[in-house]
Amino acid sequence: MSNKPNSREAILDTASRLFFTQGYHATGLNQIIKDSDTPKGSLYHYFPNGKEQLALTCINRTSDAVTQKLRCELDNNRTTADALVAFVLGMAMDGVNSSFKGIVPFSSWVAVETSCISEDLRNTCQSVFMEWQGDITASLVKEGAEPESAEVKASAVISLFEGALHQAMTFRNEQPLLAAARVIPAVLS
Repeated sequence: MSNKPNSREAILDTASRLFFTQGYHATGLNQIIKDSDTPKGSLYHYFPNGKEQLALTCINRTSDAVTQKLRCELDNNRTTADALVAFVLGMAMDGVNSSFKGIVPFSSWVAVETSCISEDLRNTCQSVFMEWQGDITASLVKEGAEPESAEVKASAVISLFEGALHQAMTFRNEQPLLAAARVIPAVLS
């Protein structure tokens, strides 16, 4: 068996796309192997525990990218509201640039579908949302917000991101994300 140097990334790219477009249950390992143009042995070499391990890796990989963008905006903007507006506008731009086919709605693509059947997948998705909520909460507290209020606002903003992103992808335009960006300062005030 000869592994291509980028087999793992090809498998992850393909699995993420298929899990998102078809759903976790409708995506089979054979399709991932075929569509990623990788040997079957590569999938089992990198993901010996199969489909669930692959999905967990996809979730964490997406989370890492989103977390990095979110933290960058929180570090480089004057206020949390400014940072979150910039973050959502960046999502809108990414959506437009990919015709709303290359963006993935955070972790919800697998959370909703698998929360009743896999505690590991549900817990991983929960951890992702809690990490983002924690980053936003900490930023708001640093600005002087009460911790309880900051946590509620952070949760609301994450829900706003997710909903706006789902609508933007459904409508294949940026308007729901632009609307979310407009109301973020009011949610955080």
